[in-house]
Amino acid sequence: MPGPAEPPAEEIIRYGKDPATRIATITFDRPEYLNAPTIGARVRYADLLHRANIDDDVKVLVVRGAGDDVGSGADLAEAMRVRDAADQGPRLAEYRIGPDEVSHPPRGSFRDGATLGQWYANPNSGIRGLQDFKKISILEAKGYCYGWHFYQAADADLVISSDDALFGHPSFRYYGWGPRMWWWAQTMGIRKFQEMVFTGRAFTAAEMYDCNFLNSVVPRGELEAEVEKYALACASNRPTDTVFMQKVFFEIMKQFQGEYLGSMLSGVFESLGPLVRPDAGDELMLDDAMKRGLGEAVKDNDEKFPAEWRLSKKARKNTNAGKTTKSKRKKQ
Repeated sequence: MPGPAEPPAEEIIRYGKDPATRIATITFDRPEYLNAPTIGARVRYADLLHRANIDDDVKVLVVRGAGDDVGSGADLAEAMRVRDAADQGPRLAEYRIGPDEVSHPPRGSFRDGATLGQWYANPNSGIRGLQDFKKISILEAKGYCYGWHFYQAADADLVISSDDALFGHPSFRYYGWGPRMWWWAQTMGIRKFQEMVFTGRAFTAAEMYDCNFLNSVVPRGELEAEVEKYALACASNRPTDTVFMQKVFFEIMKQFQGEYLGSMLSGVFESLGPLVRPDAGDELMLDDAMKRGLGEAVKDNDEKFPAEWRLSKKARKNTNAGKTTKSKRKKQ
């Protein structure tokens, strides 16, 4: 159930379709929270993907965000509240189970973490749904494309990006894992993905294009037109039955490469997170970050890294402004 400050899932995840073009659109619409989906919104997202998958009026799905960003990940405030609550109802709601129907595994047990980690390999969770989607999906990336939204970018068939987009997962700074790491390694290439994991830095759109993660990169003002061009071309190409067969081919290929195995393996490692002990340094640990407030802790930790490697857009802008000033001085 949503908390007191959380809008209904229907307001966070908007859906529309045009039967004439057979293009549907899912819009993450919570820009004041960088389009962070609540648990309810993620469940709605999974349901919408399932319905669009069956709907004969849909051949192409465009996924985008309202405002300046596609999104910076799931609702961390809700995650902390649910994690620390004595009431098991919100935690069970993650699994589409009523509050009094079963008992959740006790906190601190292996199953407490592993249950959630394995759930993220299920398309009903709102994490992996695009991976099983049998129509053509196009993600419109702009601004932040972090965390949960970065999963969607990896799973989409095509990703069209503005040149100001940033890609990554803050978890690599405070925990070290993400549920879908295997597939990021496949889509980015293992060498560059290892760099993202080990440094925790965000990658620019230009870097992600060089990794073959993106299909097209355009200025922000041209983004919607570029996405529309791709969507109309896909909708005008082969019949939907052919698309379904094409998607089955690619899905079998992904499973042969171990996509689902990777999701399951990530769940195992995520459940072992509490066993990690800090070194003698000042590493940011998840429990400490949760107590301080995960968002603020990650922001403070960001200052330990080179400005051009920070997760914050503001820090990068300040760095770029400084470089521009120095460049002008040299020319003078």
